[in-house]
Amino acid sequence: MGFENKTGLQLRSLIKKSGELELSLVKVAIPEPAADEVVVRIEATPINPSDLGLLLGAADIKTAKLSGTSDAPAVIATVPESAMKAMAGRLDESMPVGNEGAGVVVKAGASDAAQALLGKTVAMIGGAMYAQYRCLKAADCLVLPAGTTPAEGASCFVNPLTSLGMVETMRREGHKALVHTAAASNLGQMLNKICLKDRVGLVNIVRNSQQEDILRLIGAKHVCNSVAPTFMADLTKALVETGATLAFDAIGGGKLAGQILTCMEAAASKTAKVYSRYGSTVHKQVYIYGSLDPRPIELDRAFGMAWGIGGWLLFSFLQKIGAVEARKLRERVVAELKTTFASHYTQVVSLREAFQLQNIAAYSKRATGEKYLINPNKAG
Repeated sequence: MGFENKTGLQLRSLIKKSGELELSLVKVAIPEPAADEVVVRIEATPINPSDLGLLLGAADIKTAKLSGTSDAPAVIATVPESAMKAMAGRLDESMPVGNEGAGVVVKAGASDAAQALLGKTVAMIGGAMYAQYRCLKAADCLVLPAGTTPAEGASCFVNPLTSLGMVETMRREGHKALVHTAAASNLGQMLNKICLKDRVGLVNIVRNSQQEDILRLIGAKHVCNSVAPTFMADLTKALVETGATLAFDAIGGGKLAGQILTCMEAAASKTAKVYSRYGSTVHKQVYIYGSLDPRPIELDRAFGMAWGIGGWLLFSFLQKIGAVEARKLRERVVAELKTTFASHYTQVVSLREAFQLQNIAAYSKRATGEKYLINPNKAG
């Protein structure tokens, strides 16, 4: 099997109406590229939290069982009945997975733009990246600088553009500093490097001392541990020092978003010159951009009336700012790919190894500091 045989392997995710998740590895035809298209041999594609939602859906991974054969492995897991309503839009549809990746252009269409990419190492976004080959438009490929490996360029869209988008949102909405949760992640480390370079105040919220150490080693000034008994006081102090009134929350559920707003209100009150029974007039905003905690958001209304909670999605943000501004962000990513936007992986697996139950258990935890990379053309 391979490019010369015009077929390649692709990972698929299916949720059946019967309440069962099925992951499968299928042989698919490699399309002949149109004039403006190229075929890329994918050599690196990350497992991001945004990929796990499609890959695993709402399945209970503790129920996962390996089936199929060594050539065509499959994983079966149960989706709890209470979660099936949320899966309604994708039932009985076998779906390719993987938002972004990188590899080498092995075939090109007739256009000059496509031919110019032949043999080049490129990064891509557009779905279906957990596959050995991907056919897409030449215009959607980002040529990586000479000497850059596919692994170094595999994560140059989702995390880099999300972190840059957070800072750009702050500027556009009139805030002067940021708060970020789950802050020791790959994305969080990138955000710290951006803020240090651009001299933007950043308050990092983490869950343990090891995550504190990760951030302090790269120069983070304000790091607050959410399980520390002094968390609320520490967060308020950091908000007073930075003036941050905008937060990006990867956790989603539980009390944290409300705690951030409460501390923002306390920080604003400390610097207020006039008392108001309605609380501070300074607008405080939390954007939810992740769902590490699927529980409902709990709000203890201790933060006045000038506040907001909303959702933030990278692709919507890029559409909002337009192609010209989005291209500027991508150009910065390429220029700083091995510094600000360097990603670190704890494990590189093949497509078949991605089906091993111990690997699924590891990457489904979404644990900080444990990022998996798939090399679809790796043997094994």
